[in-house]
Amino acid sequence: MPDQLPPPDGADTSQPFELHYFAPDPDLTDMVSSFYFARLDMPLFDEYERADRPQFRIMTKPDGEYVFPGGHRFPAARATIIGPTSGSVRAIARGPTALYGFGIMPAGWAALMGDEAEKLTDRAIDAADLFGGWIDDAVGALIEATSVEDRLVIANNIVREIMKPGEPAPLWFIRTVDKWLTESASPQVPELVEATGMSIRSVERMTKHYYGLSPRMLARKYRAVRAASALARGEDLASAKLGDAFYDQSHLIREIKRFAGATPGQLARPSRYTEATAKGRKNLAGKVSPIVSDT
Repeated sequence: MPDQLPPPDGADTSQPFELHYFAPDPDLTDMVSSFYFARLDMPLFDEYERADRPQFRIMTKPDGEYVFPGGHRFPAARATIIGPTSGSVRAIARGPTALYGFGIMPAGWAALMGDEAEKLTDRAIDAADLFGGWIDDAVGALIEATSVEDRLVIANNIVREIMKPGEPAPLWFIRTVDKWLTESASPQVPELVEATGMSIRSVERMTKHYYGLSPRMLARKYRAVRAASALARGEDLASAKLGDAFYDQSHLIREIKRFAGATPGQLARPSRYTEATAKGRKNLAGKVSPIVSDT
């Protein structure tokens, strides 16, 4: 099987790294945030990834590891399911290798895992432990596909196969939370409680179940990663309508460092990976939810 991802049309094969994002099929937008394919033609990839939603990630050469907040380490598998994260994660891969993945929305997590997201916060599992040998066949088909279009068909069908919900996730609640996280520069928990019409205890239980974090931590996470993404795209926080999101400069630096793994100054000169992530997601605006394209 190939260890490298054939680049899309127009790709610059002289570069050691490429990352491309793609919107899921319309019937999967409640389940999947986006698909992404990366080519890593380098002996060592070592980057901090921002706090994020769960990920399903495939590597042609699984020689690496993830280092989570708190220091927990997980060796990369051929197919790895990464839970929601409460801070930046160090991702290490020894290449060359190709990477295929997709972000998992809260409803997708409920369909995939059928369990509380909080149980896998800042943790990962080998997908083969969940799906057995079937996942190896699916991964093999994905890797051997000869075009991006074919890979997207296979990736969408993998999602349809593995995300078969028993009890449907409460999409009304998930959409209310996503709207709360994206419509304010600094989301306030009482506003979410009011919007849901639920008690604070019920709201906390449900956000931990579907997002892996409490409402307060969820608000901090998305406030920080929205700001970090804007900075990595070369935008200033005022034009991104985030100028009043933080108490002062020290608060801004502290929060972005925790959730994005870099200071605002470093994000003004982002690594190729950080810049590609921020701009790639933003380019999906209008095709995916703002909770995906803006963060």
